[in-house]
Amino acid sequence: MSSLIDGRPARATVPAESTLVLSGKPLDARLPLALLEAVKAIDTPEAELDAELVHELRNKRLGLSDTVYQQIRRYSDAVRARQRVGFDEVLALARLIGRRPDADLAFREAGRRWARSYVLTISGLQRGAARSLPSLIGRPIALRLLRKLSRRYMNGVLVRQGSTLLLDVESPVSADAAPRAVGCGLYEAAFREALLLLADADGAIEHVMCRTRGDRHCQWRAEWRRR
Repeated sequence: MSSLIDGRPARATVPAESTLVLSGKPLDARLPLALLEAVKAIDTPEAELDAELVHELRNKRLGLSDTVYQQIRRYSDAVRARQRVGFDEVLALARLIGRRPDADLAFREAGRRWARSYVLTISGLQRGAARSLPSLIGRPIALRLLRKLSRRYMNGVLVRQGSTLLLDVESPVSADAAPRAVGCGLYEAAFREALLLLADADGAIEHVMCRTRGDRHCQWRAEWRRR
């Protein structure tokens, strides 16, 4: 991981908005894998290019570098082996991505990919029941699955309050990765995607508490209704 970080020139400094140190337990490898796959997708040109230009782009774009390809393979292997990745390693990766001018796009794309990957750990039968059964039956199933996934993959706690859901994450690994809470878009996008996939819900999501604003944790509030 150090070679990935050391090999890139810094274009911005890590923000010092939060006064609380981020730390946590090892994270599921799907998270760093989603971060790198998002960067790779963004940096990959749409049109086919000649070999000389491809070589030049690999030197300029992080997502096309050989180091990123190697890390993607490593994290993919870790997912298959159910191995976790150290919190500090993922933190360093998030901060590296936070230096990009398109960091918001990268974090949100990674969040969607992350959610899709961990939702697929739920059986198709359960996913189908949560989405397609009448609300009286399907919504409790969806809520149970969302709570399980939030705890397992986000190190978060999900609670229902009336018509809304509250997702609370004490140490979001990307919270201080970029200024203006841009890194928190990773978790917001993942929360939104999981709600869509399991509850067919696409209501508004509000970032009501944030570590970068001095809160002790991050919290998102989502409308709990089907489309």
